[in-house]
Amino acid sequence: MCDKCSENLHQSMAPSRRSMMLFAASALGMAAFGGPALAKEAKAPPKPQNVLSPDAALKRLMEGNSRYVSGVSRRHDFKHEREALVGGQNPYAAVLSCADSRIAPEYAFDSGRGDLFVCRVAGNFAGDETVASMEYTVAVLGTPLILVLGHDNCGAVDATIKSLKDDKPLPGHIPTLVSAIAPSVKAAAQQSGNALDNAIRQNVIDNVAKLKSAAPLLNAAVEQGKLKVVGGIYRLSTGAVELLAQG
Repeated sequence: MCDKCSENLHQSMAPSRRSMMLFAASALGMAAFGGPALAKEAKAPPKPQNVLSPDAALKRLMEGNSRYVSGVSRRHDFKHEREALVGGQNPYAAVLSCADSRIAPEYAFDSGRGDLFVCRVAGNFAGDETVASMEYTVAVLGTPLILVLGHDNCGAVDATIKSLKDDKPLPGHIPTLVSAIAPSVKAAAQQSGNALDNAIRQNVIDNVAKLKSAAPLLNAAVEQGKLKVVGGIYRLSTGAVELLAQG
């Protein structure tokens, strides 16, 4: 090959200054925006109004309860909320509630669709599945607040008290509820006053403590100030939620 041909071939294979600049700019752009994967993560949440601090989330939750108690709940546009939430969710609060049919967190806090992430079980205790669900809503959905919601005259707590007192196991799988609630009932037995009311309150406080300390996800979120876990009692006669424990 002649020197002239070799020189021409080398020039054709070498990248131009313009192409190099374009490549560099493209690479910087991808790095700045994190590429397609991170660009997808940066997508605006379906309900921007649900991106709140833990304190603001608690304030909003209790304002909703005040409207519910006063009988001035808002009219919710469920049609457009359904459309907005097809592609995802970002609830501003999570609620661990008793399964009692008289307790409905979505109504009690005058919330719209996609606002609350609710787990319900008789006796509102945090079993492994519930802890995992709360980890999901905090770590994946970014929920800044968890409320453990007990209520007066709780049948599950009352049944636990009677089962322990009579030393008589309940039928079916109900003893699993008794086992979960029993530690709180025993702790409250040393307190003066109404045994059922004390046990209901203690059960809420104990489950707040359990969720706050649940490693490795929930306790880390609490320590970083990204999550607040609180407890409350729903009053059947008024619908009001009285906060018990904050942190």
